[in-house]
Amino acid sequence: MRNALSNHRTTLTTIASLAMFSRGLEPEYARSVQDQVAGLKGPARETGKNIRDLTELPWCSIDNDDSRDLDQLTAIQPLSRGATRVFVAVADVDAIVAKGSPVDEHARINTTSVYTSARVFHMLPERLCTDLTSLNPDEDRLALVTEMEFTDDGILVGSTIYRAMVRNKAKLAYDAVSAWICGSGDLPGAAQAVVGMNIQLRMQDELAQKLRVLRRAQGSLEFQTFQPRALFEGERITAIRQQEQNRARQLIEELMIATNGCTARFLAQQGSASLRRVVRSPDRWLRIVEVAKTYGVTLPEQPDGRALEAFLAQQHKSDPLRFPDLSLVIVKLMGSGEYVVERPHGQSIGHFGLAVEAYMHSTAPNRRFPDLITLRLLKAVLQNARSPYSNDELDELALHCTTQEDAARKVERQLRKSEAALLLHTRVGQRFDGLVTGIGPEGTWVRIFEPPVEGRLKGPLPLLKIGQLIRIRLVSTSIERGFIDFVLES
Repeated sequence: MRNALSNHRTTLTTIASLAMFSRGLEPEYARSVQDQVAGLKGPARETGKNIRDLTELPWCSIDNDDSRDLDQLTAIQPLSRGATRVFVAVADVDAIVAKGSPVDEHARINTTSVYTSARVFHMLPERLCTDLTSLNPDEDRLALVTEMEFTDDGILVGSTIYRAMVRNKAKLAYDAVSAWICGSGDLPGAAQAVVGMNIQLRMQDELAQKLRVLRRAQGSLEFQTFQPRALFEGERITAIRQQEQNRARQLIEELMIATNGCTARFLAQQGSASLRRVVRSPDRWLRIVEVAKTYGVTLPEQPDGRALEAFLAQQHKSDPLRFPDLSLVIVKLMGSGEYVVERPHGQSIGHFGLAVEAYMHSTAPNRRFPDLITLRLLKAVLQNARSPYSNDELDELALHCTTQEDAARKVERQLRKSEAALLLHTRVGQRFDGLVTGIGPEGTWVRIFEPPVEGRLKGPLPLLKIGQLIRIRLVSTSIERGFIDFVLES
């Protein structure tokens, strides 16, 4: 325990590695993977009339402050009558990571990067995802570009997909860009260094907000889930902060949703099977109806995204303190997303939460294996080549990717609990204000506000209600198991 308290990062990394291994994920790379990476001379270089030179466009990346695996770039051009042309470039990871190679096999096993505060377990070795296949600033990189045209109202009227060479002009971060957009911060230095980047960001933000309004009108659901993030100073956790949704995150989210829709429709039009990301119409809709009734709201008896979104928007406005907990309840009742194979002329399942019919993951091939699969499918169509995956192989991969992503989420959730236990370990006996977040057979759960941490309420309890404010005392923590226990103050 003494070592755990002196070096949080090492402790958490060990817990994460064991959690990954126990859930069928590989935390380390095999020797064959390391040998393949060691043999690489540099980033992919390819020329030809099918590869456009778009290095002069004012590309930028917007990601987390500490992100080094840059998957996509964006740029925008004004057209007549308020229309715009948007470019989204996605790293051509396949240009270096060949199907069936040792690196590809590792990626196929894990299917996703696993993000913890102490260490990122990258799907691809760091020399690839943070360098050779990352869209890093001032580096020419091969990419797959989706070019989209929108009307002044934000209606998509056309799109094309092609290969290109791109060059990132500014590496930007969500929080700083959002602060500038909202008028509470300066334009980030990397953006100031590029002539016209301020105009680029304004135009992209304006379009993203139009797209967001259109999706919400179709019933896209707006959640605010509990997403705490540990902050380190050296090897020790010093704080946990709730990760807030902001304008820059919305900007990237909307442009990526639009891109994913275009890639899904493109493969369908070309007669290619595709790996779709779907959230089915909720089987437990009547339970959602019951939840709404406790708030005095009546929802239709059949799944209705627009009605659910109106209910969520109303609650977000009237009770923002408890909205994250309501969001979590609805998310659980809706069920998690999954990957399915959509064949040409087949029935589209769609994504209930996003209110879109055609959706897939295609914009993060450094971080997610389904996106790398989609990249290969798109390139095969563009080159009039045979699909690199049979339909049976895609069916198998869809199930595997769903299973492994679920395992990765559980590892990340377990580590967030261990992070919180580490931070609170020295505060046993202290009192906090809390909010009841869950009551069920497994116990009663409560969330405190500072730091934003959830734990179990133990001991004899009176009749409590979800959302009730209470005074509690911290009685124990378990770093290895991620347990945080409180008792009710009398």
